[in-house]
Amino acid sequence: MPASQFVKLSTGAQMPTVGLGTWKSAPGEVESAVEIALKNGYKHVDTATAYGNEKEVGEGIKRSGVPREEIFLTTKLDNFDQADPQKALEFSLKALDTTYLDLWLMHWPAPMLRKDGKQLADKSLNWLDTWKGMEKVYKAHPDKVKAIGVSNVSQEFMKQLLAIATVVPAVNQIELHPSCTGTEEVEFCKGKGIVITAYSPLGSDNSPLLQNEVVGGLAKKYNVSPANILISLQANKINTSVLTKSVKEHRIKENFKIIDLEDEDIAALEAIDKTAHFRACSPDWTGWGSLGFSDMKKKLGEA
Repeated sequence: MPASQFVKLSTGAQMPTVGLGTWKSAPGEVESAVEIALKNGYKHVDTATAYGNEKEVGEGIKRSGVPREEIFLTTKLDNFDQADPQKALEFSLKALDTTYLDLWLMHWPAPMLRKDGKQLADKSLNWLDTWKGMEKVYKAHPDKVKAIGVSNVSQEFMKQLLAIATVVPAVNQIELHPSCTGTEEVEFCKGKGIVITAYSPLGSDNSPLLQNEVVGGLAKKYNVSPANILISLQANKINTSVLTKSVKEHRIKENFKIIDLEDEDIAALEAIDKTAHFRACSPDWTGWGSLGFSDMKKKLGEA
């Protein structure tokens, strides 16, 4: 399947297949990364309130000189803001210095609160009610939010959401790479017209996938880096977009190069999951209420 430049959302909007992710991109670095990316062909930037860099992402957009209407901008509702989505939206718009979002995601299906110096599950809130709140904001302010979706939602949780939703999520952003293929989630969402956005396509920082023999062999075959192969894998899938991540100019430029992989290449890459399965972020929500923040970060891979 040749890689596409855009994926079409259920709203009719076109989302660029390759976007710049900004998780762990610190203030002071992320402005430059966003500026470089936009000046070198990227049209999709992904951030989140939880990343603590929305203001800097907005600054990078302005510094790029690329018109806002040519950019697809995604941010995410923080777990601690699920009680008041409207207020959270206004915070993000102000921080990003923009009048609208192209896509607004629920970051995790897990309301949280701060108590006694700890960050815990907020058992007084149901994440499904948060989705209803996002729907209300979306319907009331179509000029401020062009599409809504979710992130880190498993097939089981997606079934629960669709049972109560009046707006089907446009996107589900999940971890995807050859050691975490997410087959069930991908196929289920595909059947419901929900676009998948793949994060952590390399696996993680210093991922073993970058030294994997299959990945390395394909990198030599196409004369590109192992990272290009891993990013291209997601871009070659139907209704799937992918987020790259770097603050280094040469890597930002390099990561934007997408290869049209052959079917046998894709099969070989996805077979890696059978012998080397791992993931950077766990979707297991059990036991959250008893976890302190440090333990929770370990459980979730600090996402």
